[in-house]
Amino acid sequence: MATTDPKTVVIRYVEAVIAGDLPAIRNSFAEDATWTYPGDLPLSGTWKGRDAIVDDFLGSAGALFRPGTVVIELTQVVVEGHRVVAEWTSDAIAANGAEYHNRCLGVFTVQNGRITSVREYADTRHTADALFPDLVNGQKQ
Repeated sequence: MATTDPKTVVIRYVEAVIAGDLPAIRNSFAEDATWTYPGDLPLSGTWKGRDAIVDDFLGSAGALFRPGTVVIELTQVVVEGHRVVAEWTSDAIAANGAEYHNRCLGVFTVQNGRITSVREYADTRHTADALFPDLVNGQKQ
């Protein structure tokens, strides 16, 4: 039986992302989970539901990078009850050839062995510069 320990659930999710294990990624989320990404980028907003998170948000984010170039490293995990704060680095080559190096932090809520919400924090200016160079102040040129 899989553990419901919040720290283990989040670490297992990050490991699944690193391994590209789509079934494990999908299984990490509750059906009604939410993921909030900051800023005014095409990825910004609150994604509602496991399918929207995995297929639309994470799927569209993955398409922004050249295949085989993404390196994610989990650098810190802090747990308080059902809340897990995870910090990771993301390094890659964008589909447009730009270098992407970001430090990210997510506040995960875990209930019954599944992630029910994530609030992610990242350097959205760097994300805009590397992944969406045609954006200026949130507006397309």
